[in-house]
Amino acid sequence: FFHFILSLFEHPAGSYKKIFETCEDLAEALPATVTGRIPPFLKGSLLRLGPGLFEIGDEPFYHLFDGQALMHKFDFKNGQVTYFRKFIRTDAYVRAITEKRVVITEFGTFAYPDPCKNIFSRFFSYFKGVEVTDNCLVNVYPIGEDYYAVTETNYITKVNVETLETLKKVDMCNYVNINGVTAHPHIEKDGTVYNIGNCMGKGASLAYNIVRTPPTQKDKSDPIEKSKVVVQFPSAERFKPSYVHSFGMSENYFVFVETPVKINLLKFLSAWSIRGSNYMDCFESNESQGTLFHIAKKDPGEYIDVKFKGAAIGMFHHINTFEDQGFIVFDLCSWKGCFVYNYLWLANLRANWDEVKKAAMMAPQPEVRRYVIPLDVHKEEQGKNLVSLPYTTATATMHSDGTVWLEPEVLFSGPRQAFEFPQINYQKFSGKNYTYAYGLGLNHFIPDRICKLNVKTKETWVWQEPDSYPSEPLFVQTPEGVDEDDGVLLTIVAAPGSQRPAYLLILNAKDLSEVARAEVECSIPVTFHGMYKH
Repeated sequence: FFHFILSLFEHPAGSYKKIFETCEDLAEALPATVTGRIPPFLKGSLLRLGPGLFEIGDEPFYHLFDGQALMHKFDFKNGQVTYFRKFIRTDAYVRAITEKRVVITEFGTFAYPDPCKNIFSRFFSYFKGVEVTDNCLVNVYPIGEDYYAVTETNYITKVNVETLETLKKVDMCNYVNINGVTAHPHIEKDGTVYNIGNCMGKGASLAYNIVRTPPTQKDKSDPIEKSKVVVQFPSAERFKPSYVHSFGMSENYFVFVETPVKINLLKFLSAWSIRGSNYMDCFESNESQGTLFHIAKKDPGEYIDVKFKGAAIGMFHHINTFEDQGFIVFDLCSWKGCFVYNYLWLANLRANWDEVKKAAMMAPQPEVRRYVIPLDVHKEEQGKNLVSLPYTTATATMHSDGTVWLEPEVLFSGPRQAFEFPQINYQKFSGKNYTYAYGLGLNHFIPDRICKLNVKTKETWVWQEPDSYPSEPLFVQTPEGVDEDDGVLLTIVAAPGSQRPAYLLILNAKDLSEVARAEVECSIPVTFHGMYKH
């Protein structure tokens, strides 16, 4: 079935460049033109985040993750749809707009000291250390009764999801020992939030902490103030944490994948402020180290000290994690080889199609992989495959040095065709044995289709239209739905060449057939992640 998912389209016209262009705030919500019928159970809002401001004055942002955070909202009401958006008033944004220049260093853009100051103050401002960005352009999720827009630093931003107003900046360092947290927490049915970030552990060496934030408090106090570290994972290197974008969580376990993509902290702390570098300059990749897979018990938190190892991969998104007959099964969107963010400079993404393809030829190959970790490991079973699940070819083999070597099963692979930004029926199947994953198809890094993957049979489905660039598909369950895929997918599609250049697309999750679309008369830039709020 593999060939079905491969992108059928070339993009020589280059209209994808439009999704990396600056747009304006909206003063009020725009009505959308609906074709088809909006399912009556859609009564909430689709919230999305991404970059919306790609330059300030004549200073450009250089990387996909540098553009300033823009929040988008499609509201559903009585079969009608409206679209609204607003820039989040972060410190990074407000100061940039006020001073008409890049003031806070972003992922791939260095902020130079104010050129108007004299030579001495300019010299000293190089040594003041790092101002960490609060540009929350990656995701939005609930904590208690509040909603936060987030990136991967220690700052999260509270927003009003009705008006899209920015409420306050929160520094997670004030509550837990953490240097930053990911934009991909796990949220339990009762509203408990789990997240992971690196920290300084015992004896000034690095570690990774899982932080638990409780659900809404009876006394209406802020749940963030009651955040606690529940378990700590060790770091393979003392001064080099792995880049961590997400983690796995099953009913009783956490899974943390420590890839060889590292942040060199010494570089980060010393060279940063002197030679004008940015976050991207501090990454390094040592593939000979391979990948370490860590597991820990969830409640009470306890690290399980067995070395599980595999070949080097780059990895951003976990798809799902579950336990079965004494094994932990976890599925990932992986990249074979080095750091994918090197291919996401805006100049690369805005190049002509032939150049885009040429650059992607050099990049690591994407693959959806299933790994299996045995919970019961016996040292004497050397050289034997410890995985006895009948439905997977993933293996785990004990080596003489006591490490267990993991080989994955490949669930999907297509040359330079990625199944990324994965989503599942999270409400019902997060942490459970599941069948379907939905994803955004990247064709040489350009998002040009919506995909569905049956992780058991490897069967695939695809939605695609010429010169149309969708975003991550979010699954919404049909209220009376029985099957895992009884529901719809919501995605925002940019169609730059058409009369109405963007639309919300609703697909039937069973076969990716179109249910409805709601078109707006404005263009919408790329978005990363988001949520459907009932």
